[in-house]
Amino acid sequence: MSGAAATLALEAVGLGHRYASGRGLAPLDLDLAAPGVAAVTGPNGAGKSTLLRLLAGLLRPGDGRWRLLRDGRETPAGGRRALTGYAAPELAFYEELTCRENLAFAAAARGLGAGDAAVAAALERVGLAERAGDRAGALSSGMRQRLRLAFATLHRPPLLLLDEPDNHLDDAGRAVLEHIVGEAAGRGLVVLATNDERE
Repeated sequence: MSGAAATLALEAVGLGHRYASGRGLAPLDLDLAAPGVAAVTGPNGAGKSTLLRLLAGLLRPGDGRWRLLRDGRETPAGGRRALTGYAAPELAFYEELTCRENLAFAAAARGLGAGDAAVAAALERVGLAERAGDRAGALSSGMRQRLRLAFATLHRPPLLLLDEPDNHLDDAGRAVLEHIVGEAAGRGLVVLATNDERE
């Protein structure tokens, strides 16, 4: 999102998805606008993760539709990815690559012009600057979660989707998460799925 003047809105009508087992996300409606944070809560199996996967473009809706509007204009489905950051517990990295190399690969895949600077800023943002040269496979579960947050915020997207974002984080990691969410919500829209009352 370039500049504070741009506005972002997310609208869904009857959006749902069913897996072969019959479980998934029952159709729902959404009307969210930036700046701000929306929390998606509910029991395990309610469809929280499925909703975020739909919004991230990782699943096709089985029911309904959704759209992302920027300055009142709908973003084509193919352009949503450039505006979206996503982190979830199942997000994996190349274990033999360092933190820096994993993010540099992601930056190149996204076509970020200032990839090195974006990678350095993302690692700094999550408190992993000193671990940039460590292999991803050698990280603790909490440090991997920080790397997921760095991945999601690498291109500073206006729409940030966080599934169980405090997974394995200690108090210092939660403070990092709180800062990331506050900063992202101030300039865009954050949607997080959680059962943690602290969030």
